[in-house]
Amino acid sequence: MNPHVLAIPGSLIREVAAKKTPTAIDLGLGEPSLLPNPAHFEHAMRYVAQHGVKYTQNAGDPALREAIARHYDYPGMHDAENVCVTTGSQEAMYVTLKTLLDPATDELLVVEPTFPSYVKMAKLEGVAVRGVTMSEADDFAIDAERIIAAIGERTRAIVICSPNNPTGRVIRRGEAEKLVRALEARGGEPIRLIHDEIYREQSFIEDEAYLAELYPHTIVTNSVSKSNALTGLRLGWIIGPAEFIREAIKAHAWVTSCADTFAQQVALHVFTTLGGVGEQVSWYREQRAGVVDALERGGVRFIRPEGSFYACMRLPDGVKSLDAALELIERHDVLAIPGGAFGASFDAWLRLSWVAPIERVREGIDRIARYIESRTAHAPVR
Repeated sequence: MNPHVLAIPGSLIREVAAKKTPTAIDLGLGEPSLLPNPAHFEHAMRYVAQHGVKYTQNAGDPALREAIARHYDYPGMHDAENVCVTTGSQEAMYVTLKTLLDPATDELLVVEPTFPSYVKMAKLEGVAVRGVTMSEADDFAIDAERIIAAIGERTRAIVICSPNNPTGRVIRRGEAEKLVRALEARGGEPIRLIHDEIYREQSFIEDEAYLAELYPHTIVTNSVSKSNALTGLRLGWIIGPAEFIREAIKAHAWVTSCADTFAQQVALHVFTTLGGVGEQVSWYREQRAGVVDALERGGVRFIRPEGSFYACMRLPDGVKSLDAALELIERHDVLAIPGGAFGASFDAWLRLSWVAPIERVREGIDRIARYIESRTAHAPVR
């Protein structure tokens, strides 16, 4: 069998989430609890009743590609030719890495802590990976100087998830501009930025940066999964320079031919409905306020979420996140994800998804806070 596949472990996030009990407070998977707008499905049903469910072009329905490009309106990426529609953002990222990086010569730089799929996808392709860890002392804020210092001779792409999973931090415009200036000053073959914008609609700060607005060598991946509570629809996209998208379409075509026709019609209705992409934003803003209040009352260290729908709580020194997560589900009936799933630098943290009803989230945070206090009280004296 393929040694690259054999060397990749399964998903620790899914492994822990599978231990949820029927009564557990679920702060685990990044799965919106809101229901999607049925109008989007009604449009798609009318379409398939008239046209059937036939293949679209490999790159996706031209109307959907154009609607996506016009919605985000990135400089130089305004047209359908700048978009490839994919089977979710996971495929979008995989196709992007496969198209961009030569396993024989190139290296991917991953800004950590972050969702583990980037590293695993690169390794699946035999691409070398370098990680650069943000500072825990600064609550893992995305730091341009750290990223710049980590660039190596073989670095050909840098992947940044902002808003970040798991930390909820968002790259600020000043940091983005600093990073872009450094990349532009390098000369030679440009280093690509890959911006995973999956939590774009859950951004809660004023000066967040969208890298494709600042740097022409940016590739964006995204989907309707988190913005519109459509995770199971598996409909995403890549936005990038036309010359890159042309090549990415080839890889996409052989990976999955084309995205689901019905799903594309659902997404088309999202993008052509006024306010459709942001139709659930206000709920997340209100929910976040309650979450921050609960975290502050909990009395333990946490990272204030600037974006996404995650919050992170610090464990006492010496407590491993997997041990804590298992103990929480077994003894306290609350599910949280171990920070170690997002890199060794995050093993002292737990990630909480706060999409459950707010009273359940409050109770879950309270249980975790009491657990952390109990472990702190019994920690050995140094």
